[in-house]
Amino acid sequence: MTISRSRQISLQDTPYYHVVSRCVRRAFLCGQDAHSGHSYEHRRQWVIDRLGQLSRQFAIGVCAYAVMSNHYHLVLKVEFETAARWSEREVAERWAALFQWPPLVRRWYQHESLIAPELEVVRGLIAEWRQRLHSISWFVRLLNESMARQANQEDGCKGHFWEGRFKSQALLTEPALLACMAYVDLNPIRADLVDRPEQSEYTSIKQRLDDETSEVSLPPLLLPFSSPDQPEGLPFTFTDYLMLVDWTGRAIRTDKRGHIPEALVPILQRLGLDKDQWLRQVTLFRRRGIRVVGDKARCLRYAEHCGQRRCHQPAF
Repeated sequence: MTISRSRQISLQDTPYYHVVSRCVRRAFLCGQDAHSGHSYEHRRQWVIDRLGQLSRQFAIGVCAYAVMSNHYHLVLKVEFETAARWSEREVAERWAALFQWPPLVRRWYQHESLIAPELEVVRGLIAEWRQRLHSISWFVRLLNESMARQANQEDGCKGHFWEGRFKSQALLTEPALLACMAYVDLNPIRADLVDRPEQSEYTSIKQRLDDETSEVSLPPLLLPFSSPDQPEGLPFTFTDYLMLVDWTGRAIRTDKRGHIPEALVPILQRLGLDKDQWLRQVTLFRRRGIRVVGDKARCLRYAEHCGQRRCHQPAF
């Protein structure tokens, strides 16, 4: 028997959840259609763009994601306390980025005089929107509906695009959260699409490792890892996470095609990251006078773009 979504989400137990949504036209979500020869790879960017928009409006943090050829994975954190702190006007503004306001709410927002029953209706709507803006169901609904409309329009057809309801798993412990994030980020490797995390396109680990952000796309807002400046971040450090993903990806699984080659050097060495150096770099953000942190070449390029001969930077 199907369990209602309200019985699968228990915020008093955990704010972390793993979400999977699979396409009913399995081979044609984002991959290559072998029959027609059409490529649907561009649809991965649709997911990223919409996920980026939603992550900025909802009180739901994105811990990890992976967009595969016939499904996507999300690891989400419901930040209901953040939603509770929003003012009524902020709730209304966030909802307006996703839906049109009713005329009554627009009049309220413009400080027009409303009678008591009208104010009650407005406050009822805002209370409902506040609940929806930290609801995983609404988050995934808006993500999937947008994707389905675009894909159906491109395919020139109607009907279901997604295979039933999305699946969710509650992550009750820190090891469960860590294992799930690693599982999600390793999806392209297990599918034998790439052999190292830094080449895994359309994943959160690739986004975290990229030095530059595309000006065209709107990447999802990823929750930060724990650091001296981010004590409320994910409950482990980024270097520890990288090493765990690298170690996990090297394990050969008989039920999966791909893995990280055993001969490949460790990820911190591949990326040129020294653990002690990385920890020193994290603490630099608290020091005054440092406007840019990075390697010498990039800092010099930054200074040039800013019309300066050089800029103060730490020695690495």
